[in-house]
Amino acid sequence: MRITVLNRIVGSFTLFLLLMLAPTHAVAASATLLKAKKEAEAKGYIFYATHDEIVAMAKKEGKLRIMIGLERQNFQPLTNAFKQKYPFITDIHVEEVTSDAYQRVLLEIKAGQAKGWDITHIPLALGKEYMPHIMKHDILGMAKHAVLKIDPRMVHPVERNVLGHTSVISVVAYNRKLISEDKVPDKWEDFLKPEFKGKKFVADIRPIQVPGLVPLWGLERTLDFARKLAAQQPVWGRGPARIATDIAAGEYSLMLDVNFSTVKRAMSKDPTGSLNYKVMEPVCTWIVFHASGILNTADRPHAALLWLEFLASPEGQEIIDKYEPFKASVFTPGSAVAQEVRGRELSLVDWNHFTKVQEYVEKIVAAFGFPRAEQLKGGRK
Repeated sequence: MRITVLNRIVGSFTLFLLLMLAPTHAVAASATLLKAKKEAEAKGYIFYATHDEIVAMAKKEGKLRIMIGLERQNFQPLTNAFKQKYPFITDIHVEEVTSDAYQRVLLEIKAGQAKGWDITHIPLALGKEYMPHIMKHDILGMAKHAVLKIDPRMVHPVERNVLGHTSVISVVAYNRKLISEDKVPDKWEDFLKPEFKGKKFVADIRPIQVPGLVPLWGLERTLDFARKLAAQQPVWGRGPARIATDIAAGEYSLMLDVNFSTVKRAMSKDPTGSLNYKVMEPVCTWIVFHASGILNTADRPHAALLWLEFLASPEGQEIIDKYEPFKASVFTPGSAVAQEVRGRELSLVDWNHFTKVQEYVEKIVAAFGFPRAEQLKGGRK
C-alpha cells in the first residue's frame, strides 16, 4: 500500500516537472530563433521565423522563373514534383544556362535587364561577380534553425544566401578491352610513371578536374604535378564527353581528367560495354558544382526559397541523381557521389575554393605550357 502511494506521489511529481519544464524549453527554443533572426537582420539579411510564413507569402506569388545549370531532362520531373508539393505555384518556367551564356546573363543582371527572373545559376568561374546581385536571405541561418529543411553544409558559410545542390568527383575513364583495371592508375601520381609516357593517355587541354587537387595538395604541388604531366607527352584533347566517346570506341585506352557523371552517361550509351571508370585517390570532390541564388530583382522570392529548399530535399536530390545524372550532393545520404567517396582520401573543393576555380585553371594551363590540342582520330578535337 505504501509503495503504491509512493509511486503515485513520484508519478505526480514527475508529471509536475514535465509540465513545468516543457514551456520553459519551448520559450528557450523560441528565444534562440528570435536571437538568430535579430542578428541576421542587423547584418542586412532577411530571416523568416517560420516556414508557414514563407509558404503564406509564396501563395500570393503563384509563379516562378528559374535559370539553372542542370540539364533539360531534369526540368519536367523537378517541376512536376514541386507543383505536387506546392500546388498553388501553378506557373513555373525553367531555362537552362549553359557555359557559353554565363557572361551574357551576368551582363544582363548587372544592367538590370534580368527582370522577371527569380533564381539564377551561379557558375564556378564567375561566383564573385554574381554574389553582389543575390538577395540577402539568411538561408544558412534558417537551415540551421530548421525553418528551411536544408542541410546547412549545402549553403555558402560566408555569403549565407547561395545553395550548392550538386556535387561531382573526378575519375579515370578507360577502355577495359585495351587496358586491364589493375594497370589503370590508382593515384594521380601514377600517371607520371615511365609506362605512361608518350601518347599513352588523353588529357584535356583545359582541365576541369585537376584543379580539384589544390585543396589537399596546395597550389604549388598541383602546378608541379601539371608540369610533370605535360612532360609525359599525353594526347591533348578538348571536351571530356567527346573524349569519353573516343575511349569507348577504342581510339584511346585511357583518359586522365573527367567527372563521374560524364563517364556514367557515356557508359549508358556504349553498346560495346568497353567504357569503364576508376576512382583515383585523392578523390577530387567538388562539393559545390551547381549553385543557385535568388536575384535582388526577384518578384517571387518566397516561392524561390521553397524551390531552393526542394532542390536540397531528398526528393529533389533523387531526381537530380536520376536525370542529371549522378550529381546529387555528396551531403545527401545514399547519393551516387556519396557512395563512391565513402572511406577514401578526399580533396574537397568546398565553398572556400568556389570563387577561385578559374584562377586555378588558368595557372594549370600555364603550367602545361599552353600545349596545342592535337587532332583526335575521327576528325574530332
